[in-house]
Order: sequence, then C-alpha cells, then structure tokens
Amino acid sequence: MNIELLARLGANTDEGVKRCAGNEMFYLKMVTKALEEEHYRKLEESVLEKDLDAAFDEAHALKGILANLSLTPIYKPVEEMTELLRNRQDTDYSKLLEEMWEKRNSFYNAMGED
Repeated sequence: MNIELLARLGANTDEGVKRCAGNEMFYLKMVTKALEEEHYRKLEESVLEKDLDAAFDEAHALKGILANLSLTPIYKPVEEMTELLRNRQDTDYSKLLEEMWEKRNSFYNAMGED
C-alpha cells in the first residue's frame, strides 16, 4: 500500500499524514491497523444482534479512527450509522453495512498492490 493508491481510492492522504505528525510510514501503519476485519465484524455483529448500545460504541470508535486517518469512503457509511445509533434507531442497517464492507474491502484488497 502506498499514499498514491490510498488517494486514488478516495482517502485524503495529505490530511491523514498531517494528523500523523507528517510521518508517512506511521500513517500507512495506522491505515493497515484501521482496516483489520475485527473492527468491522464487531460493529456488524452488534447491529445484527440489535444491541444498539454496543453497536453505537463500536460505530463511534471506528468513526473516530477513520476520521483521523481521513479514510473518507469508509468513514461516510460508518458516520451515518453512528448518528442513527446515537439515537438508538432500530432500522435496517443492511445497506450501510454493505457499503462499509465494500469500501473497507476495496482498501484492504489494495494493500498488496504496491
């Protein structure tokens, strides 16, 4: 994975690297950690179990990570879920979960494309 590829996928890499004290290698390391499946699985499981409190906690934490790294394409559906979950809305989250996974997977799959 490299900065140019992340930018092509829609990440605001200038902003993300800036938030990582200008350290591009540290930024890339943090992006790799942010794409770990566990973060997304926990959110999805909580939503599917209708544990809206746990789902909010997971969404809120993930939203913060994605915002700090400026991974905007993944951030958008997670941010939308966070706001719905903040109000404990019992709604169909399937489209947002699908979009989250699609965007996450596009970044994750690009990790090996240097």
